[in-house]
Amino acid sequence: MTLPQRIYVVGTADTKGAELRFLADRIAGAVVVDVGTRAPTITPDITAAQVAGDGVLALTDRGQAVSAMSDAFARYIAAREDVAGVIGIGGSGGTAIVTAGMRALRIGVPKVMVSTLASGDTAPYVGVSDIVMMPSITDLAGLNRISRGVLVQAAAAIVAMVAVPPMPESGLATIGLTMFGVTTPAVMAVLERLGDTVEGMVFHATGTGGRSMEALVDSGLLSGVIDLTTTEVADLLCGGVLPAGPDRLDCIARTRVPYVGSVGACDMVNFWAPETVPARYDGRHFYRHNANVTLMRANAEECAAIGAWIAAKLNRCDGPVHVLLPEAGVSALDIAGGPFFDPVADAALMGALEAGLQQTATRRLTRLPLHINDPAFADAVVTAFRQMT
Repeated sequence: MTLPQRIYVVGTADTKGAELRFLADRIAGAVVVDVGTRAPTITPDITAAQVAGDGVLALTDRGQAVSAMSDAFARYIAAREDVAGVIGIGGSGGTAIVTAGMRALRIGVPKVMVSTLASGDTAPYVGVSDIVMMPSITDLAGLNRISRGVLVQAAAAIVAMVAVPPMPESGLATIGLTMFGVTTPAVMAVLERLGDTVEGMVFHATGTGGRSMEALVDSGLLSGVIDLTTTEVADLLCGGVLPAGPDRLDCIARTRVPYVGSVGACDMVNFWAPETVPARYDGRHFYRHNANVTLMRANAEECAAIGAWIAAKLNRCDGPVHVLLPEAGVSALDIAGGPFFDPVADAALMGALEAGLQQTATRRLTRLPLHINDPAFADAVVTAFRQMT
């Protein structure tokens, strides 16, 4: 039986009961969920005990209670089958709790968070989800002309978002591709060759980009990956500012989606302005990409570690995997005559990946005497992908 879809209004009813009720009264059929850890000042539709159990409510340490309630609400909301959208209100603790649940929902479910923290660094709360953060302007500590106006607008926003019909499906397979400026020719050539046979989604390999792509893989919204630009691994292992998470590539193992990979831009580690580069890298080979971005050439030892790390991850993948290695260079800077051209380091990268990868009938590696941005490399990538799919 299909349950009626409803908008969940979430917050800590012990401190923000009046604001929750005011907000819910402006949303037809709203469900008020209490995620507070003390006695509520209103009667919610879903109590904190229903969300988390009495054990969480018995915690006396606030930090522990907020952390436990965050985990509990994420489990609770992810298990619901009647969520049309979620709107939350909160200060620091409430924002942490409510957004934890929002991140557990699939991308595309409307999510609005009215927060006192919305004008600062929201990365810990949004992550790679599609949460809309809305500043509360005043603290959410009583209703006033400002907070009423903000909450009325927030209610209108979530209602409008829920009312928008989903975009029609294209009917095409959706493919995720990773790209950096120095691998743009390769990715654009692959997209051109794939043409209108797939719907390509390109992700900027800046740490967040890779995590966003993998979140879509886990959500079932991508049916294949062409991961030409694995540079985030270099930043992860070498302390760069655009790192992958330690779970990079785990989603490929979990979902078994077809995967074509390479080592695009693994010749470089990203830092901000020159003065931000760690002192331990004094004397290394740098390239100033712009006033705010400094690139460091990964040496042979670092490249070997990158290759081995990728191989170990891919060895856990039982779905179709094909790694293509461009022996003539892995980025626009790593080319004969270019500032990062280093055949020794590239050989260490590719040698470690090849040595570490346990090849099977479905897990393959191919070396090509090409540069990653050569048109012929794009041809090989598309051929490998089509053979899988």
